[in-house]
Amino acid sequence: MVPVSEDEASVQRYPLDKRGMFSNIRGDIALKIHVAQGQYSSNHSPPPPEEQERPPPQHQFHETAKHAPQVDEEINNNLFGFKNEFEEVNEKKKKNKEKQKEVRTFFSVGTGGHAPDPAPSPAVPPPVAVETKANFMRAEPPANMMHMMQFPGQKPPPNFGLVETRPPVAARMGYRGVDKTATTYDLVERMHFLYVNVVKARDLPAMDITGSLDPYVEVRLGNYKGVTRHHEKNQNPVWNQVFAFSKERLQSTVLELVVKDKDLITKDDFVGKIRFDVVDVPTRVPPDSPLAPQWYRLEDKNGVKVRGEIMLAVWMGTQADEAFPGAWHSDAHGISPHNLANTRSNVYFSPKLYYLRIHVIEAQDLIPLDRGRQPEFYVKISLRNQTRSTRISQARGLNPSWQEELMLVASEPFDEFVMISVEDRLGPGKDVCIGRTMVPVRRIPQRIDSTKLLESVWVDLGRPSEWEEEGEKKKEIKFSSKIHLRLCLDAGYHVLDEATHFSSDLQASSKHLRKPSIGILELGILSAQNLLPMKMREGRLTDAYCVAKYGNKWVRTRTLLNTLTPRWNEQYTWEVYDLCTVVTVGVFDNCHINDKEESRDQRIGKVRIRLSTLETDRIYTHYYPLLVLTPSGLKKHGELHLAIRFTCLAWVNMVAQYGRPLLPKMHYVQPISVKHIDWLRHQAMLIVATRLSRAEPPLKRENVEYMLDVDYHMWSLRKSKANFYRIMSLLSGITAVFRWLDGICMWRNPLTTILVHVLFLILVCYPELILPTIFLYLFVIGLWNYRFRPRNPSHMDARISQAEMAHPDELDEEFDGFPTQRPQEIVRMRYDRMRSIAGKVQTVVGDLATQGERAMALLSWRDSRATSIFIIIALVWAVFLYVTPFQVVAVLFGLYWLRHPRFRNRMPSVPVNFFKRLPSKADMLL
Repeated sequence: MVPVSEDEASVQRYPLDKRGMFSNIRGDIALKIHVAQGQYSSNHSPPPPEEQERPPPQHQFHETAKHAPQVDEEINNNLFGFKNEFEEVNEKKKKNKEKQKEVRTFFSVGTGGHAPDPAPSPAVPPPVAVETKANFMRAEPPANMMHMMQFPGQKPPPNFGLVETRPPVAARMGYRGVDKTATTYDLVERMHFLYVNVVKARDLPAMDITGSLDPYVEVRLGNYKGVTRHHEKNQNPVWNQVFAFSKERLQSTVLELVVKDKDLITKDDFVGKIRFDVVDVPTRVPPDSPLAPQWYRLEDKNGVKVRGEIMLAVWMGTQADEAFPGAWHSDAHGISPHNLANTRSNVYFSPKLYYLRIHVIEAQDLIPLDRGRQPEFYVKISLRNQTRSTRISQARGLNPSWQEELMLVASEPFDEFVMISVEDRLGPGKDVCIGRTMVPVRRIPQRIDSTKLLESVWVDLGRPSEWEEEGEKKKEIKFSSKIHLRLCLDAGYHVLDEATHFSSDLQASSKHLRKPSIGILELGILSAQNLLPMKMREGRLTDAYCVAKYGNKWVRTRTLLNTLTPRWNEQYTWEVYDLCTVVTVGVFDNCHINDKEESRDQRIGKVRIRLSTLETDRIYTHYYPLLVLTPSGLKKHGELHLAIRFTCLAWVNMVAQYGRPLLPKMHYVQPISVKHIDWLRHQAMLIVATRLSRAEPPLKRENVEYMLDVDYHMWSLRKSKANFYRIMSLLSGITAVFRWLDGICMWRNPLTTILVHVLFLILVCYPELILPTIFLYLFVIGLWNYRFRPRNPSHMDARISQAEMAHPDELDEEFDGFPTQRPQEIVRMRYDRMRSIAGKVQTVVGDLATQGERAMALLSWRDSRATSIFIIIALVWAVFLYVTPFQVVAVLFGLYWLRHPRFRNRMPSVPVNFFKRLPSKADMLL
């Protein structure tokens, strides 16, 4: 019988059960058990009202338990409004009481007779309801809601993970209810548009007194109005402009086209119009041929036919229509025609890049300006904005020699010239040009194999005074200085314009060395949600567009104006040549829709997806967080909705690529130093940015820099921490193995240790089973981990990047320019912090060097006594191992290593003591 009160209860001791035969657990536990009045389980009825009014016993800590059902009911009634549902749940609980076993609840009690009075409970005490296992899911939402009600100022942490979705795209729905001819874009949702193609007009009447006409066309649909450009004094104008009106936002069933005469002084004159009923517009679906435009007679305001005809085509289509990218869209009706091009979608291609290698050998017959001093000659080579220089020649004469190679980045169509000049250094910052020449890039031969030896050439150097003379006088010069060069365009390299860790293209510059395609990558840019307003100061929201980059192909979606939930639904395709590449998608806020030329597009966020983490033929549809690191901290600017699919076309080539090198052969046969690679990568990025900025609409430099991570190599304490924790995470598996081995040696689990002994003896007796056992173990582990494989594609992780809890000063240092622009006090503080971190790294490196030097001191006779002891022991071990079978030695060593803790000593072993006494070069440092 359980005592009714605490006074009647007595202390009872119960022995503890052992976990196993070899367990060392001993002892017992003392319990004091009695009935706690005033407490009840959640699946029992509450006490009567008169018992509820009674104050709870003072010796109980959980004084609020009896109010739990009342609080639950109040929360459900007042906060959620689900009173009926709550009553149904209570009725189900009452019915389940009779079927379920009685639940006994234990509470913590004080050590003395009575505990002190508890603190007064808050106005709304938290519920302390004890639920059965069948109902614990129902009890959690009120508790969470109650927790949030108690802390209204607390915001839940932002969700930086992926959210899987199932949008109604044709590829995922299996074409159910969708015409297969309409599924050219099967990874995006179909969006219908009313297209109006205004081609031209003829025989328009003259409206001005002078007999001229400046015609243009207004396309009206409800409140939307699109306007073509006007032609001056032309009665047969040609426009060829397409207008697209979203079917979801159609404000009228009548489409009206009005031809007007542009007048700079008075109101524009009405020429004629034509009207269409939207219901009667035909539907066109690719791959149907484009709808042929037709001539339509103009009408006056009363519907009477007048002079003049206009050629146009009107149809209902989707975003798969070829007229979609260049069309005027209804959501951009407030943009001027000059800025309208900045809102259109387009496809770009990076220029083909080559490494230009110049081997400067020597020069002859140089003529210095001052013959009374020893010249200091060096060679300066320039290509566009790239400039490289050799070192000063060691031969201080008129025939200097350098034997130095310089590399630059060149791009097709090779319409530039390489400027080569010989400079004489007169003093610090004072150089004089002795001679120079220009070599056209198109005349430089290409090389795809390092074994091909290029012929050197002698090039004439013209003096600076001769370059300013006329061409006829240049021909009269019979003597000139010469420079010996070897030039080539290395087409066997891949010119890196992005970091190799997340590169999207690994092909060589030469088309003869390119790999065959192994598959197709399809990317559907669906929409975005929860975007932050980027133009609050201008009274607008966000004008968002996306840029995607893979290989040398860039795509840009159209800009959706003044919205926080844009829906692009545009699909793009790339050929895949290497699976170990990354596709990058960035989101930007368009700041070029007005006339501010100096504005820069703002970054909203970007997503990187590695293709090797995607399963073949599987469609991934997720919301990706758009994270941007700012000086004030990590910000989430919204979520980007993407659909991605990789389709393999050559399985054999795809599998074989895992055994081939990532980069072309030249990168390994004749590698480029890391210092030069970073400089060349920056120059390649500048060339790509310059070329893409000339397109229409242009891809600005800020877009290219953000997509290519131009500042990836810059110092950042946050990145250093992230890399350090990556190493620690990598070593955690090794440390876990060592902890497991230590547990085996210490006999923490005797059964496991005995099994390890048995396995060890089997492997010693049958050594041919060692390697098969290891590989079988790896196979079983891999097969077991298949159940826990990642289901989502890779994305930018804020936790791994150490961006969630980054210190503001660390972020300020990361965003500081180079050279720094911060005050002297801040720079001194950061320098001291850097010295502190470097001191720790220095200590670790010194310790590693010490251990290596001690190992080298075993046979160096630096400590003659230690070396003598070591070689004598080595001789004894050699004789012992020669006369003793290897299996016996392995068994003795294994049993000694796995010995019981009773036979172990906590003091360091003799070999460790001997090794630590060996000398190192640490005492030789100043």
